Amino acid sequence: DAGGDGATAGEKAGGCCMDFSKAPGQDHIYLVGTEEGLVHKCSKAYSSQYLGTYAAHHLAVYAVKWNLIHDHVFLSASADWSVKLWDSNQCSHPVMKFDLNDSVGDVAWAPYSSTVFAASTDDGKVHVFDLNENKLLPICSQKVVKKAKLTKIVFNPKHPIVLVGDDRGNVTSLKLSPNLRKGCEAPATGAAAEAEVAKLEAVLEVARKSEVVE
Repeated sequence: DAGGDGATAGEKAGGCCMDFSKAPGQDHIYLVGTEEGLVHKCSKAYSSQYLGTYAAHHLAVYAVKWNLIHDHVFLSASADWSVKLWDSNQCSHPVMKFDLNDSVGDVAWAPYSSTVFAASTDDGKVHVFDLNENKLLPICSQKVVKKAKLTKIVFNPKHPIVLVGDDRGNVTSLKLSPNLRKGCEAPATGAAAEAEVAKLEAVLEVARKSEVVE
């Protein structure tokens, strides 16, 4: 259990974002990020009560994203300048935290790797992480617009391309450089998926032992 306190849906602040679980048979489970910084774990089967609540951020949560390969891991991104990585079974604190020095408008997992994600920030930058390569810092941070705030980011499901949207209504297409798309293939399945889960688990185990807690 994610540590819900029995609060009922509707008692808290308004929702800013949501994402449904990608795990087989779990498509009724979803996350909601709120304007007061909380993330609620919910179920379509229990619409009046939360399954759990994560005290995630100090300001509004603009994005919550389940990992596409690992069933129990998700990211939250916030106006408090941070991205946090969570084990959905542990609500008391995040497993990892990343400070991006500006409000984070969106975050997205890569479809080809359990440890790669990208985030977009209000200063017009895209930050790409590979936790298997560096558990603390992005492997790339690049300014892609000069006079706009980035609000959305998404990976192409088949090709090494990232799309970013901004608050002026523009969409920018970015091609990942070779060092950012090692093993960039279709979403992992079977033995390959199991290897990706194990790879992320190894990262999480190191982080847990380091007690990276805010």
